[in-house]
Amino acid sequence: MAHGKNMIGGELSAAGTQKFRALNPSTGALLDGDFTEATMAELDKALELAARAFPVYRKIAPEQIAAFLERIGAEILNLGPILIERTSAETGLPAARLEGERGRTIGQLKMFADLVRDGSWVDARIDRPIPTASRLPKPDVRRNARADRPGRRLLREQFPLAFSVAGGDNRVGAGGRESPSS
Repeated sequence: MAHGKNMIGGELSAAGTQKFRALNPSTGALLDGDFTEATMAELDKALELAARAFPVYRKIAPEQIAAFLERIGAEILNLGPILIERTSAETGLPAARLEGERGRTIGQLKMFADLVRDGSWVDARIDRPIPTASRLPKPDVRRNARADRPGRRLLREQFPLAFSVAGGDNRVGAGGRESPSS
């Protein structure tokens, strides 16, 4: 299952010369499988591909994005016990906790999908003009939240599922909300 390579643009890449192995913190034993550290060129390529894909992705209908998020949750569940066993070996966390985290992660993806469908995350507002306002005419002001670039997450967590790439530990920017398309 674990191949130790980087997935960039739908292709496996292992250009780096630095290799590392996961360590079971409970036993101190090295786990099977070498992982290849990404090179700067691989990181640059991944970011460039994300930047090129972003304008296309942001035009996708909310229902399709929501279905995509739900599919991610289904695929996490489809990994079955292999995911729990490897995650337990890499973290030293008990399987029961990781099964709970997996459920929470899938639930967060479902809630995120519901939010995308609902559309309230856009926080659309229209303030109509008042040209006859006493001091200065009030202009027509319209606003809504929208993603302006692809999201980037480089993290190391003690919650490997629920607060990781697929989980809900999204850092929010100004306005307190992170958009579903970032």
